[in-house]
Amino acid sequence: MSVDVDSYLPKVSAYIQRAQQEVEALEKKAASINDYSSAEYIQTYKDLSKLKEKLEKAQHLEKLLRQLKDTEKITDPELKELVAEEKRTLVKQIKKLYAELFKPKQEFENIIMEIRAGAGGEEAALFAKELFRMYSLFANDVGAKVEVNEVEYSDQGGYKKIVAYFKGGNIYDWLKFESGVHRVQRVPVTESGGRIHTSTVSVAILPEPREDIKIEIKPEDLEFETFRSSGPGGQNVNKVETGVRIRHKPTGLVVSSQESRSQHQNRENALRILKAKLYQAMVTQRQKEVSDLRRSQIGTMDRSEKIRTYNFQQNRVTDHRIKKSWYNLPQILDGKLKDMLVEIREKLEQQGEEDQ
Repeated sequence: MSVDVDSYLPKVSAYIQRAQQEVEALEKKAASINDYSSAEYIQTYKDLSKLKEKLEKAQHLEKLLRQLKDTEKITDPELKELVAEEKRTLVKQIKKLYAELFKPKQEFENIIMEIRAGAGGEEAALFAKELFRMYSLFANDVGAKVEVNEVEYSDQGGYKKIVAYFKGGNIYDWLKFESGVHRVQRVPVTESGGRIHTSTVSVAILPEPREDIKIEIKPEDLEFETFRSSGPGGQNVNKVETGVRIRHKPTGLVVSSQESRSQHQNRENALRILKAKLYQAMVTQRQKEVSDLRRSQIGTMDRSEKIRTYNFQQNRVTDHRIKKSWYNLPQILDGKLKDMLVEIREKLEQQGEEDQ
């Protein structure tokens, strides 16, 4: 891992110059506002605070780049190992700061999350419900909103399937690597003999297409059907048919939404899910049935096809992609995912860079 100092320095210096000019402009704007309690004044100072933080990072990055340039000039053989270690430390710090300042604008923000119970029957459905709770609590923690579009309940109130819309909080960037099979190992509440069972739950993360991305859906390609929403045990929740099911004839894809009391809103929600799934099929260059897409994300839901294991007896959560375990399972299930997700994202993105 190396850094081209001569190409980095001009870019960072130009960034600092622009940031300093923007700071001066915001300071003048703030000084001209007489009402300190106004929304404009408060927003201006928030923007100024964020900009100053970025400026400080850029100035520190420039300092580190100059240090690296000076270090590279040292040729004393007796200092070879010391210089090599110093360069490794500087490069690591530079890479991190540079990525924070010049990271490309996030391509997506909102997502459709689909969670399905896999192997394990009722136990898998109960854990699917726990996983959705975990992600919902985390979403709330980062400022995202969650709208449930569709739920299929198990006999004991678990989720055979749940589809939800997560909006805001940069949620795609947080959860983009959560697609896959999640395995749970524990003694189910229904187990009288105390035996540990292994069950699986699949998670699929579908980014919502940006507004500037046109997903062509011809009205004649859609079949609409209405139905009554149902709750645990299969009982009808509503007396009127507010649920909406849409079939996309070219792909055979069927999506539905039932959680809103408004048929119009359920129709809009179902179309949103449809667009997200069609976009995902488009970017993966798969124009077959969306079952192909789902298989690419979650395999056959066999116990062996997993990205993560939640082991209750050992209080352990293991992500198999980066071969790392955390021993705070209750906290993770309560939505305290930030540290784990940051480490997973950094490791997987680093692996991606090395594979290029």
